[in-house]
Amino acid sequence: MLKKDRYAGIISYFGEHMPNPETELMYSNPYELLVAVILSAQCTDKRVNMVTPELFARYPDARVLKHAEPEEVFEYIRSISYPNNKAKHLVGMAKILVDQYNNEVPSAIEDLVKMPGVGRKTANVIASVIHQKPTMAVDTHVFRVSHRLGLVSPKSKTPLAVEKELVKYLSRDIIPKAHHWLILHGRYTCIARNPKCGECGITEYCNLYPKIQKYGLTKAEEGLPKIA
Repeated sequence: MLKKDRYAGIISYFGEHMPNPETELMYSNPYELLVAVILSAQCTDKRVNMVTPELFARYPDARVLKHAEPEEVFEYIRSISYPNNKAKHLVGMAKILVDQYNNEVPSAIEDLVKMPGVGRKTANVIASVIHQKPTMAVDTHVFRVSHRLGLVSPKSKTPLAVEKELVKYLSRDIIPKAHHWLILHGRYTCIARNPKCGECGITEYCNLYPKIQKYGLTKAEEGLPKIA
């Protein structure tokens, strides 16, 4: 199957069955989403959503958060992965957001990544979700699903390489939706250890599916890169 046909089929399916995909992180403004995405690194959205209501009640905006001590923030996020580092990141982020950006979450990737705890993936999420920019955040789900489906080459061995290849083949208006499509598909259907191929609506476009049917998942995935 030609790559363009694979993309067309997958986009058509998700466009029909998931026309308005959204992040599962709970937020009500750009500041809250930025905090939630920082917390979500190597942590589930479900867990993040459990702690953010109290966190946002205590620190409703960056002006309040910038004056907090990391030790105090830690108490609100202690059940999140790497709470010590993330508490420091949140306070540092708030200081830069207030002092350098007038309490407005910037839209440029180069500005977003200046803040503690904000790497390229987080910056891409903010730029896409808040500012509707054609940026593709690549997490473990996007990385895995893109390779399994055959949307990217096995030579794309890093998140940045996967990002560049996906953006090359997706139209600008589709990219923000495609980010959520791939994440949600990886989270609930094309899961890492036991993909639910029997429940998947895009097996006809999946590069890995015939190999899984013939050889099993472990052998079928030989040669596919794993995210670091």
